Amino acid sequence: MSVVNLRGDSGDQYPRTWKPVDLEAILDGSWERPQPTVGYRDDGEGLFYPGRCHLVAAEAEAGKSWLALHAVAQELARGNACVYLDFEDDEGGIAGRLLTMGALPDAIRKRFAYIHPENPVFGVGSDDLTQVLFELAPTLVVLDGVTEAMSLHDLELKDNSDVAKFSRILTRPLSQHGAAVVMLDHVVKDREARGGHAIGGVHKLNGLNGAMYVLENREQFGIGRRGRSSLKIRKDRPGQLRRTAVPVGEGLFWYADLVIQSHGPEFAEVSLAAAAEREAGAFRPTVIMSRICKTLAANPEGLSGRAVEGLVTGDSGTKRAALEMLVNEGYVTAEISGRAKIHKLARAFDED
Repeated sequence: MSVVNLRGDSGDQYPRTWKPVDLEAILDGSWERPQPTVGYRDDGEGLFYPGRCHLVAAEAEAGKSWLALHAVAQELARGNACVYLDFEDDEGGIAGRLLTMGALPDAIRKRFAYIHPENPVFGVGSDDLTQVLFELAPTLVVLDGVTEAMSLHDLELKDNSDVAKFSRILTRPLSQHGAAVVMLDHVVKDREARGGHAIGGVHKLNGLNGAMYVLENREQFGIGRRGRSSLKIRKDRPGQLRRTAVPVGEGLFWYADLVIQSHGPEFAEVSLAAAAEREAGAFRPTVIMSRICKTLAANPEGLSGRAVEGLVTGDSGTKRAALEMLVNEGYVTAEISGRAKIHKLARAFDED
């Protein structure tokens, strides 16, 4: 059996997907909705859906590889197997981090496959990968470096048709083996323009049948220090993740905080604390608050609440909550003028 086929061969290598799908399990009530059971937060809520494709997008050094390896370590501790397709790092960096966070050497030796591809997954590459998948039956497959992987296959990351082709030749076939496939990618550099998107074709998001997360750094990671990044849901096709997340506007839901406490080069404690576990009212939409203040600074005559909502990008509910918070905290004044409440900037606001 072959995982992928880029050679254009005909015959039995292609699955017969043009036949009607059997719907009986759905109709008789025995079908179960997909559940995120691969990897988990500190409270036990899952991260990834088995047999589905996911994307984690982040700026450099936000911790996306650490997040993926945290899930790998969890799956190894459960007695499951994992495969890591690495297009960016090397075996020392990946296996070393697993040991740093407490994964057992014997578990890595027996149930973890590290693969560093340097040529496209044609012919023998497909056969080698297929053999690993059948021997280990992994619950989790990580693809670290989407941009590099697509380039290796001569595919253009900004071309939606090439993004769809990459999914057909690698990520979807991997998920058909039953594993949760997690791709790690970069976000666009412009924070205001990114909107929670990875770089390249929008099909990266549209083509996912699992979830997409955005990982945003809040406290810089480093040896001997504590770092933190917020994990937010951008897309959740099966719909099981958002129920325990906090809406933060712009279509994003705050799901957890990745915290890494480094005690030196050889040991690091990694946790994934649920957003819902934080104190009530602790969430502050600082990005939206900053946008409102910049807008008011550019309009010193003042703006109505409706005008603020129209000029500032973001979720309407979050914008209203952010404006109210700014007034309550003295950053913005609100005075009645005729039939409207006019808001003016009172003092500078620094985003946390």
